[in-house]
This record gives sequence, structure tokens and C-alpha cells, in this order.
Amino acid sequence: MEQQTIDGKALVYCQNAFNTPNGKTAHGLVRFTERYEVIGVIDSNYAGQDAGKVLDDKDNGIPIFKDFDSAFKVVNIGKDTSCSLVIGLAPDGGRLPKEAKQTIKMALQLGWNVDSGLHDFLTNDPELVAIANSNNAQIRDVRKTPDRDQLHFFTGDIEHVDCLKLAVLGTDSALGKRTTAWILVHAFRKAGRKAEMIGTGQTAWMQGAKYSMVMDSCINDFVSGEIEHAVVSAYKNEKPDLIIIEGQGSLMNPAYPGGFEILAAGRPDYVILQHAPTRLEYDGFPGYKMHPLKKQIEAIEVISGKKVIAITVNHEGMTKDEIGPACKTITKETGLPAYDVLFHGADDLVQILMKKLK
Repeated sequence: MEQQTIDGKALVYCQNAFNTPNGKTAHGLVRFTERYEVIGVIDSNYAGQDAGKVLDDKDNGIPIFKDFDSAFKVVNIGKDTSCSLVIGLAPDGGRLPKEAKQTIKMALQLGWNVDSGLHDFLTNDPELVAIANSNNAQIRDVRKTPDRDQLHFFTGDIEHVDCLKLAVLGTDSALGKRTTAWILVHAFRKAGRKAEMIGTGQTAWMQGAKYSMVMDSCINDFVSGEIEHAVVSAYKNEKPDLIIIEGQGSLMNPAYPGGFEILAAGRPDYVILQHAPTRLEYDGFPGYKMHPLKKQIEAIEVISGKKVIAITVNHEGMTKDEIGPACKTITKETGLPAYDVLFHGADDLVQILMKKLK
């Protein structure tokens, strides 16, 4: 039985970035997506290996290929087939590497669609657009700013959303906030509760989040309104027990100071804070020392007037044996429960959050 998806099969381009922070879009798609059936990843650094094994030490049957040619020979998908090349890169600044263009051209020449979440818009490249048009292929720039008449302004309707709202914020960018949000959504659904995810970045959209907006593609005046509209729409249409909002950046990150609009417009009842204990400087910015965890918790609570209810841990740079002690250290430091939901699952955290359901 074939996997039911929104947009069919997909090959993910992640050259020189898989298993690094710059490959987080590919990581999300490898771990979970309802939009595509991921049939492979392109990164010559891990060619021949299983993507799940490389990323999470768990085989998931998604092979990694050296390049597009080697992938094409194996996946056996030809011309005029419903398939997409998805750009799985998420570098600082969202720029497309020059060497990626040749792979994109090859996919378009086969009639494959191409989806990109970068700030370098493929639809602004006349050569790529011409190839797409001549081969009946579609290019989608997920981060391209929508027309203003499609955007929403803040109305205050968020006050009528009468279910538990949780925001998963972080102490830095590229930290796993989206992954934690999805893990919690799936854990609540498994426990028999109706949970909806509000995506706020291009990867959540690529993973099939039904209620999404791409925060850093949106004109500033409309960011709060788009967040509110996504939350209100999810509440009205789905009648969920809870809504989980994906965070962006961090309040104190010098380049990606995200989270203000999520707190102001999404108006969560509680915040879950994602943190990497081994990370000492903000991602991609040497010399910019990360603010202490307690200071970041204080900033969130002062701005929102709401409590950080738990810490979720990113275990980068840690061995399996170091995760438990790290969680205990955080609890001792902050007085908050701490969990690595990617490694241990979310059941314990869900039990705490269940008590907060309205």
C-alpha cells in the first residue's frame, strides 16, 4: 500500500549540509512529513548510508546518494512523473549554493517539480523558469512573500480560542523546536487527544502542517495577524484539545530574535523551552555568547506574563549516558522538569501537560 501524501514522492537535496545545522529542513523531512514520500537524500558526504541512521542512529529506509544521477538510477522515477526535488538546505541567510543550480535544472528537465524554502527565489531565475515551463514543471518558493491582499492583520479573535495553547520556543536557532513540537502533537494524538500544529517556518509547511505561516517571509505589519489567523483557523475548523505553536529563533539571538510575535499574537497559555546544554555561543555567530538559561526563561515570562512549564533538551554534542544527568542539572538549576523528547519520547512530558487541558 502506497503512502498517502499531499504532493507525492520527493528527493531531498542537502549537499554538504546533512547532519549539520544547515541541513535542518532535510532533517525534518527525513524524520516526518505528510506532504511527501521521501525517497532519498542527496549528500555525497554520506553516500550509501541510511539517512535515519546518520541522523538519529535509527534506520528508516531512506538512502543517501552521491548526486542526482546516482539517485535517479536507483529510485527509478522517470520523466513526466509526479515527483519533486526539495531543497533541504537551511543556511544562514537562506542563500542557494551555486552548485545546486545544476541539480535543479536536471530535475526540471525531467518534468519534476521543485520546492525551495530559501530566500534566493528560483522563480526569479529566467533560465530555471524557462526550463520549468517547457517541461510542464512547477517551481514553488515557499518563502516568497504572499501578496498583501492574502495577508491578515491582528484582530483580537485569538481571545475566543478556548483550548490549551502551547508555544515551543528555544534558547537559540536551529535547535529542534519544530521537531519537539511535532513529537508533542503526535504524542497527544496517540494518547487520544486532538492536537494541531501551527507551523511558522518553511520546513513545517513542507512537512504538511495544515495551519501554517512562514514568519520570515511575511511583511512585519502582518506577522502577528498571520499567526493569529493560523491559530484561530485551526481552532474553528478542527475543535482541538490543544494547539502547539512552533517557535522561531530565540528572543536573544542577535540575528534571529524570534518569539516576540508568537508570544504577543499567539498568546500561549504556557511555554516549553528547547535548549542545547553544550551550546555556548549562538549558532553561526562565534563570539556571541549565549545568555544563561535562567535569563532566557525570565525574558519569556516577563514579556508574556506566562510560565515556562518545562525544558526540552537537544542532545547535540552529548553521549547517551550524558543526557540523563544533563536533564537533572537543568532541573536543579531552574526548578523545571527537563526531557529529551527526541531520544526518550514525550510520554512523561505529556502527562504533565495533560493536567493543563481545558
